[in-house]
Amino acid sequence: MARRTHSNESNSAPPEKNSLGNRRRIPPLPALRAFEAAARRLSFREAALDIAVTPSAISHQVKSLETCLGVALFVREPHGLQLTRTGRDYLKDLIPLLDALDASTRRIAESDRSGTLRVLATPGFAARWLVPRLDRFSGNDSISISVSQGAPCSDFAKNNADVVIHWGAEPVAGAVVQPMMKSGRYPVASPQLIEREGIREPADLLNLTLLHDEVDDGWAAWFAAAGLAAPDLVRGPRLAHCELTMTAAEKNQGVALAYDAMARATVASGRLTRLFDVETPPKVIYSFAYPTGRRRCPNICALRDWMFGEIEADGLLDQNAHPVVAA
Repeated sequence: MARRTHSNESNSAPPEKNSLGNRRRIPPLPALRAFEAAARRLSFREAALDIAVTPSAISHQVKSLETCLGVALFVREPHGLQLTRTGRDYLKDLIPLLDALDASTRRIAESDRSGTLRVLATPGFAARWLVPRLDRFSGNDSISISVSQGAPCSDFAKNNADVVIHWGAEPVAGAVVQPMMKSGRYPVASPQLIEREGIREPADLLNLTLLHDEVDDGWAAWFAAAGLAAPDLVRGPRLAHCELTMTAAEKNQGVALAYDAMARATVASGRLTRLFDVETPPKVIYSFAYPTGRRRCPNICALRDWMFGEIEADGLLDQNAHPVVAA
């Protein structure tokens, strides 16, 4: 059991500034809670039962608050306590503040059970995988999914997100990162481009326009898997991410190297065609990330379970990966 200390160290911390820019004088919260309970019960013993500490701890916290304020808040009598006039005035001001803090805390805690669940994802994941199947998410009818386009920031202190579909599986400070989707890559092109260029075998790609992904360009690895020396990989446009390379391929602008997990539905629709059976070795491309303090959030758990079920049904789940929590 951790040892409870009764020092005044928290009083020595630099006071915060209030909304007017002046220094705040805020006593330690344990002292305020002890005073409020004792003032309500007019008994250290009963106050101790209310907030699950010892009567001596209540007495010490009240004394430290009186020292901090420089006034007596109670008259200590043989058979109980009485509030001083200053104590009554202080209690009158303190109760609405504690009530407001309680209400705010409850509201934030309840937001984990209802309301909008904000999800940040890469453009490719959002457009090719998540959004087309959102109507299958029935874990909680009250959840509304907001998908943010663009490279997601995984810093939950800055991104205003509940969940990030995290690229790769690298740990993130303050977050649980659970690897979920692994995929290999293969070339795709539009049916029109294939017919126009007469693409029949991997070597035909050596003389075609290749679309390059600046995040993780895998053409060298694919040509190696195909047993070919890679062409001059400087040739061809370089685009910000794989969603742009697939979009360019759909517009007959060249051949993209697509992740199977992202391209399956597009290939099935006929907008793009897979070229050849050769693909790069599968690797984790997306993880499910959320703040460490929200492991038991019902909405996050419902979304995670649904997504993992969908990915497993697609045969793309990383079965050997375990959640990673950064130190």
